[in-house]
Amino acid sequence: MGRIEKAFEEKKPLIIYATACDPDFNTSLEFFRIILKYADIVEVGMPFSDPLADGPTIQKAHERALKSGANTRKVLELVSVLRKEFPDKGILLMGYYNPIFVYGEEKFVEDAFHAGSDGFIVPDLPPEEGKSFSDLAKSKGLSPIFLAAPTSTDERLKLIAEVTGDFIYYVSLTGTTGAREELDFDAINEDIRRVKTVTGRKVVVGFGISKKRHIINLYEAADGFVVGSAVVKNIEAMDKFGLEELLKELKMV
Repeated sequence: MGRIEKAFEEKKPLIIYATACDPDFNTSLEFFRIILKYADIVEVGMPFSDPLADGPTIQKAHERALKSGANTRKVLELVSVLRKEFPDKGILLMGYYNPIFVYGEEKFVEDAFHAGSDGFIVPDLPPEEGKSFSDLAKSKGLSPIFLAAPTSTDERLKLIAEVTGDFIYYVSLTGTTGAREELDFDAINEDIRRVKTVTGRKVVVGFGISKKRHIINLYEAADGFVVGSAVVKNIEAMDKFGLEELLKELKMV
């Protein structure tokens, strides 16, 4: 059983996103160490110059990381360090397809495997075009995670279910990432149930999730929860205490 699958075995995992090398390699490593004290799975964001799916908070994190000299090799190096220190935690690489294409799909999957990654989330890789990458990842025992949205038809959901790995990442709202005060919990829960019924797969919810009460209100329907922008805000402020307090609160659910 892989680490991602195992994370779902006894609980609904808390999944935390942060951008690699934000604001630099060593500081980022310190923040990831704090995150992995609480997170069941971590999403290690791969900095990119044009992160279209991300809101202002994460866009700025990408900018800071790139200014520090971040590249795919350094991201994989960071994953390698984290894997040695946290052998049992799930680590997913999250990034846009262009840097993967430039690096070379096969080389990227091979190097990510050796670094200790458990899989990938590529938000701009649609299932129609993602089968070869999915097959490549699965051939190394890695989990390619594909996204579904409120606009996804049942037909598209079936296609996503064919190519995705351990779960489907459900985007709770249309638009970019970013912490929200209020979410339409009834609508989100209803659609998560639809996705699960159509696909028979585990469904993790992300985008806009930033508070304990968000998780509580989505707990019955969703199989796991992703928090990103609220975490990155603490990293931007260099606030380790604030980050730890946020993670403690989220972990209490």
